Amino acid sequence: MAIKSFQGIRKTIKKEFDAPILVSDYMSTKLVTFSPEQSILEVMEQFASHHISGGPVLDDNGFLVGIISEADCMKQISESRYFNQPILDKSVEKYMSKEVETIPHDISIFDAAGIFDKHNRRRLPVMKDGLVVGQISRKDVVIAALKLSGHNWK
Repeated sequence: MAIKSFQGIRKTIKKEFDAPILVSDYMSTKLVTFSPEQSILEVMEQFASHHISGGPVLDDNGFLVGIISEADCMKQISESRYFNQPILDKSVEKYMSKEVETIPHDISIFDAAGIFDKHNRRRLPVMKDGLVVGQISRKDVVIAALKLSGHNWK
């Protein structure tokens, strides 16, 4: 004897992809920024107190002139040890990276992942109209990918 189904006809539900995928959706916007005149010692203190490993260096007009990281601070620490001197009040300008790769605010996190792979950086300043509007890290891209992992893109 056959089993009769009491379910009606099932509608196929088309899932629409509406998750945000732009860099601007995942970037950090509350940045700790530095100036070229700041002392490297002050920068290291900011790194420790804010639990960060780097940040953009902006001039007096707010334009990006470099980026300073823990690796840059290691140069100062290494030089101080080599010359058997205390960490001096040297400026950020001497140790910051002046050649900074940036990323536009309106590209996808997938394109951002490619840029991170190409440039081998831990963080990238996010730019809009020539100004820094945020910063995105590798970790931000990984978190975005995890949030989007259940979706298919065409």
